[in-house]
Amino acid sequence: MANPGLMQEEHSLKLKPVGTVHSPYKDTDEAPYQGRDSETISEIEVFKEFEAGLQDIDGFSHVVVIYWFHKSDRYHLLVKTPWDEDLHGVFATRSPRRPCPLGLTLAELVARHNNILKVKGLDAIDGTPVLDIKPYIPSLEERRPVKIGWLEGKLERERG
Repeated sequence: MANPGLMQEEHSLKLKPVGTVHSPYKDTDEAPYQGRDSETISEIEVFKEFEAGLQDIDGFSHVVVIYWFHKSDRYHLLVKTPWDEDLHGVFATRSPRRPCPLGLTLAELVARHNNILKVKGLDAIDGTPVLDIKPYIPSLEERRPVKIGWLEGKLERERG
């Protein structure tokens, strides 16, 4: 039995990007805080070796894009957000300054041309490594009832 007082060995992950983002946002200051309301079109170039994995993606209106905040060089465990002056734990926010800098966006799939996906609402900057793409399926994703914690009453458009 392991001694609970001993430090456990740190584990590492090896992630292989499946593509890259081509975006008009050249640095983090240009990107919207949340892409949901953006009409900007970006492209996701899926590497040729993974192009076959895009088969049938055209039938979906939205995709979940998981990516790496490759320009994030540090993290904060307590952060401020645009919606509140108080500090909140990073895991209770959507801040990009995370211990494991993963980003996740629900983007509208506008078109597919071979290995290129044109999407609307992606808040990633140019050159961002894409780790995965999944179809958005409302009946599997949505949950009710929903609580939004400290954000209650602070968002312009709350969902119930």
